Amino acid sequence: MRILLTNDDGVYAAGLRALHKELAKTGEVTVIAPALEQSGVGHSITLLDPLIVKTVDDVDGTQLGLSVEGSPADCVKLAVYELLDRPPDLIVSGINHGANAGINVLYSGTVAAAIEGAFFEITSIAVSLEFSEHFDFPSAARHARRVIETILANAPKPGSLFNVNIPSAARGEPRGIKVVPMGVGRHGEGFERRRDPRGRTYYWMTYAPPYHLEGEQSDVIALAEGNITVTPLQFDMTRHGQLDEVRAWDWPAPDRG
Repeated sequence: MRILLTNDDGVYAAGLRALHKELAKTGEVTVIAPALEQSGVGHSITLLDPLIVKTVDDVDGTQLGLSVEGSPADCVKLAVYELLDRPPDLIVSGINHGANAGINVLYSGTVAAAIEGAFFEITSIAVSLEFSEHFDFPSAARHARRVIETILANAPKPGSLFNVNIPSAARGEPRGIKVVPMGVGRHGEGFERRRDPRGRTYYWMTYAPPYHLEGEQSDVIALAEGNITVTPLQFDMTRHGQLDEVRAWDWPAPDRG
């Protein structure tokens, strides 16, 4: 099993290193990750600048992998096209420093790297750990490996895409594993209006984790209840059920001038 490991927190992130150690029990792991933190970049790719690649050593002096001065999607694209001698069997992105549940999935560089892997018809899994004052990445990595091995044991179709979120260790051991849809409600977002020393107005985004949520079970609710969440995703955003309806609209003929 050849595994490509990437992330959006950067090649030096503790979450990536913890997951690298665990995934080495599952297969041969190659790390190709951003040189710098890329949180919130979504599925951006680099078009106007060169992608600089450098070798990165682990804390024990052995080679950890490669850093790319680009986005998470850049890392996967470059890995498959240029840096690996053949495509990996599995792509894992994480462990992200903070959950990627609900609409945060749309902004996440962690998830975008997994989506890029699915573009290549490679099974791809994004892994994130709920934000906490003290992250326990080794424990999260152990849980993540068990989830990943379960996914692989069920032989998903090539190009399958999964988003996994692990609750904070502050909640205690996970209550269970829930396969749930992505939540689409907005929660906890806002902006704080401030003034700088020169009297200029600026805004700082705020975020409050969801508590006491109600409604249909989703990744946001299940995670807040202390469960590991697994969500199968797709990148085809076509609303197929509406195609026939929209085709039947009275569309104007092309304007020939």
